[in-house]
Amino acid sequence: MWVRAIRRGWVVADGVPGPDVDEFAETIEVVTALAGPYGGGDTLLAVQHPHRTPRALARGLSLADALPAARQALDRLRASAYRPVVDVLAPYRVDGPDGVAVGVLCLVDPAAVDGRGMSWVRHSEEVYPQVVVERVAVLTGLGCATSAAMLVPVTGGDQLTAAVLGSIDALGAPTVSSIDSGGRTHRLWLLGRGTGQDAVLATLARGPLLVADGNHRLAAAAASDRSSLLALVTGGPALRIGAIHRALVGTGLSADDLAQAWRGVGLGVKETRELGPPARPGSVVVRASGADLLVTLPEPEPGEPVPRIDHGLVERVLLADALGIDPEGPQVRALPAGHPVGPHVDAVLQLAPVPFADVLAVYRQGRRMPRKSTYFTPKPRSGLLLADLAG
Repeated sequence: MWVRAIRRGWVVADGVPGPDVDEFAETIEVVTALAGPYGGGDTLLAVQHPHRTPRALARGLSLADALPAARQALDRLRASAYRPVVDVLAPYRVDGPDGVAVGVLCLVDPAAVDGRGMSWVRHSEEVYPQVVVERVAVLTGLGCATSAAMLVPVTGGDQLTAAVLGSIDALGAPTVSSIDSGGRTHRLWLLGRGTGQDAVLATLARGPLLVADGNHRLAAAAASDRSSLLALVTGGPALRIGAIHRALVGTGLSADDLAQAWRGVGLGVKETRELGPPARPGSVVVRASGADLLVTLPEPEPGEPVPRIDHGLVERVLLADALGIDPEGPQVRALPAGHPVGPHVDAVLQLAPVPFADVLAVYRQGRRMPRKSTYFTPKPRSGLLLADLAG
């Protein structure tokens, strides 16, 4: 079956060692955290980013050079902070201020296809190739998944939620209960071999799954020599999609510079005050040095696929055409709503959340959305359950 139990894994015994891995959105934040109080010992963050530790940076180590030490650190962590488990699914629930997700941590085959040759697990967004290359190296080097993608059923989410809640009721108290830095409560149970596990697996495998979070992890799993992707499969019941903005870093551009460039390519630009982020697609609110700007995006052209996802137009027209900035380059960062802006940011281009109906419409058309255009919450917490990817 293309969805299966975790044949060999490790469940955290107490707390995840080190900082909350999921709170870091950018490389510079990882480097800063590893240079701080967590830089001296074994942490899951250092295992995931071994070439960004103070030691690796001081010695000029590449990712390939740093991976042997990361494997040794992972072995020590599994021996000291985890206990082994075999042949388990992990029913999972996370409750927080940004939604509720009930699902199952399991392994999926990223290469599996249905009878029509369509992938069972399907990308929702384009990816950054360089990020995939790095994730392939880490997966191959560690042979162990330390964080999970989040997948949603295209149909039948309510049935999955009911099946998982039924298994949770039968299992009783959770194996792990943890509160993350954002105040979300994460609870995890272990469901071993038997009819209960078979029933949940059958529900998971009823139809295709769409990536809600983890397009780079899926691409890396498919490109690596590992045959599995660790994933939380969830149908909600209260998933939310937040906005992902774009931050301009180190450009030196002011609000006047931006307004002039964007008007030069025919966009409508107005100065504004005290205007919140856009609630619906079609406009961009820009926080910049000197003023805030409201940019009205043009209507889709005849023959252009709809729904249009604003992020693609923003990267192509506002950044590449008008400013000559490479959307994949170091001057552009994806910034989830609510995350700190960070230093050296010249402007934040705030975009509206993508409606889930638009996500499904793009999927049904066989298209992919622009990279980093949706921010599904709440996400599973990294490090509660590790999975051997050899099987």
